[in-house]
Amino acid sequence: MSQQAEQMLDRHRETLDQAVKAIATRAFWTPYPESLKKYPEEAVKAAPKRFEALLKQHYALKVPSISGQVGSEVSPYGFELEVTYDQPEQGALIAAMQSAMPAWRDAGAEARVGVCLEILARLNDMSPDIAQAVMHTSGQGPLMAFQAGGPHAQDRGLEAVAHAWQAMSQVPTAARWVKPQGKHDPVVMEKRFHVVPRGISLVVACSTFPTWNTYPGLFASLATGNPVILKPHPGAILPVAMTVRVAQEVLEEAGFDPCLVSLVPDTADAPVTKALALDPAVKLIDFTGSNAFGEWLEQNAIQARVFTEKAGINTVIIDSVEQIKPVAQNLAFSLSLYSGQMCTTPQAIYVPKSGIQTADGRLTFDEVAGAIAKAVEAFLSDNDRACTVLGAIQSPATAARIDECRGLGEVQLDSEPREHPRFPEAQIHTPLLLKVDAAQKAAYSEERFGPISFVIGTDSTAHSIELAREVIGEKGAITLGAYTTDDAVAERFEGLAMDVAAPLSLNLDGGILVNQSAAFSDFHATGGNPAANASLCDQAFVTPRFVVVQSRRHARSE
Repeated sequence: MSQQAEQMLDRHRETLDQAVKAIATRAFWTPYPESLKKYPEEAVKAAPKRFEALLKQHYALKVPSISGQVGSEVSPYGFELEVTYDQPEQGALIAAMQSAMPAWRDAGAEARVGVCLEILARLNDMSPDIAQAVMHTSGQGPLMAFQAGGPHAQDRGLEAVAHAWQAMSQVPTAARWVKPQGKHDPVVMEKRFHVVPRGISLVVACSTFPTWNTYPGLFASLATGNPVILKPHPGAILPVAMTVRVAQEVLEEAGFDPCLVSLVPDTADAPVTKALALDPAVKLIDFTGSNAFGEWLEQNAIQARVFTEKAGINTVIIDSVEQIKPVAQNLAFSLSLYSGQMCTTPQAIYVPKSGIQTADGRLTFDEVAGAIAKAVEAFLSDNDRACTVLGAIQSPATAARIDECRGLGEVQLDSEPREHPRFPEAQIHTPLLLKVDAAQKAAYSEERFGPISFVIGTDSTAHSIELAREVIGEKGAITLGAYTTDDAVAERFEGLAMDVAAPLSLNLDGGILVNQSAAFSDFHATGGNPAANASLCDQAFVTPRFVVVQSRRHARSE
């Protein structure tokens, strides 16, 4: 292990130990504060100017051989970034990474983990800057861009490193093997065990969460010895490029080839992901995005282990509540947050047509739907707060989908545009809430990405559970929420969650949303239904990224 890498591990040893403890206890812990007040005031205040200084410039990274330049990002808040990036020549990059891999492999787990921890620490220091880049590529509101793009993404990266460290630590480096042979001399062998990376890792980033969805795969692969290609979405390159620059700087300081982490940007008109994914040297692929491309990767990139997070029908079932107001307020926040552009946003809300029981009496189906709609309206009544929570629509296709979906049901709450006080060109839309009957399955059983959701009238809670089981079984879900005051029904919801392999959030009516997933404690997705074939993050996410190669020989006679 290089002296620099050893120093990096020593510097962050306590963080590593605490992370390993956290994934075992699942208690709350984070080394990366989610409050801006915990970061230097000057760094926070100057972040917008530092972001502006990056605009209309070339963003340089270490590249073995350049085939051209790309860059056409447009902020969802209404302006072009005009940042350009080098596009590596694929063959030269693959060759350089393959040449760099043996030294990275042979450095050992301690060196690799030390480097990963240092990268994460420096990314954390840059959180205010990364937040600006995330905001103006994804369209997230400023607070979400900071938290999800910065410390929460870093939490997920550290979680992956902790799992990798734990998995690699279970493999001894050597063993003396003595087998008794009765009256004869025992057989004595010396055995060595090597953690060997699979090969080059391709991480395909998404446009809505360019760091949060990217860091688990990046750090799980890097810590286990695999070089990593980061392929950003053409509309959200800058946050990923900033990450690559930090990784390359740390790798070089530690004495390794910086191209072990490389950026391969492209354009919507000339995509390169398929060519990268089918390269024989690529043995690991992490993907977040559409069902169609995720399934294409699973079916065609057969030389690689493919980890996908795709689309699902996130579900809420309402059986009964103590008070409808706090429940409606919680759902209003979930439906509004980032304009529904989250893989965790509820879409299907099942409510019996006969209504639900509350402490104040029975509410009809229409009253439940109306309470949710009124809660959304009240929550978004202040335009400044609404714009902060809603953020901007990242893709024109998402904005168009709102109009396309209006005819799928009875409009309980129509979506309306809002004008941002600072960015008048931003595309901002409030949630669309539709009422449908359970028989209109075609409407609510397809993912409608964006601020679109359905309140579905069912025959009973049992019918709601049956429908949820069918739809999630077929289409998957990242989140499952439920409300009941009946312990027996709560157990049925628990059983449903296990049947469909979707994490359950029961009776949330406070500050925690079904959208939220806490690193070190919550497993984001399960890998057990069609919405995702892996969980962020568990041992199964990490251990396929390396193999153990052993050697054995007869021990020398003493």
